[in-house]
Amino acid sequence: MSTALNTFILSLGLLSLPLAQAHAPAAHQNHLAKSASPAEQKDWGIAGDLKKAKRTIEIRMTDDMRFAPMAIQVKLGETVRLVAVNAGKVLHEIVIGTPQELKAHAEMMKKHPGMEHDEPYMAHVDPGQKGTIVWTFNRAGNFEFACLIPGHFEAGMIGHIVVK
Repeated sequence: MSTALNTFILSLGLLSLPLAQAHAPAAHQNHLAKSASPAEQKDWGIAGDLKKAKRTIEIRMTDDMRFAPMAIQVKLGETVRLVAVNAGKVLHEIVIGTPQELKAHAEMMKKHPGMEHDEPYMAHVDPGQKGTIVWTFNRAGNFEFACLIPGHFEAGMIGHIVVK
């Protein structure tokens, strides 16, 4: 179920049962798979084509609730392969968005920790594993990436993206 559909259903109060486990990594294995639906333009860009990625950026996630590097720069129009490496012992994720979008999503995750979602700008990564996002940054601005697992975002697990 998409995030938008979950939000709509939850706003109507139609769900009285818990939703499926949100962060089961098997459900989020590979965001590179082709989808039948067209890519959705977001304020921070659009899902990219791996063949067009000229650069790979590795981002390490650790149990001290930090990313390394904590900031990246991208050229406007650039398609980047982000490889999220979970160097910790707990599940982490990386989600790209605007600061406002990530804050709202983090609040929703606290209220509905079982929320199921699978978007091309997210990667959920088991300890010791890697996850990949291919993204085209076709909007200039200052964006963020964060781990929205309850408690991680609040502990400061946030990074910055500058697109110019």
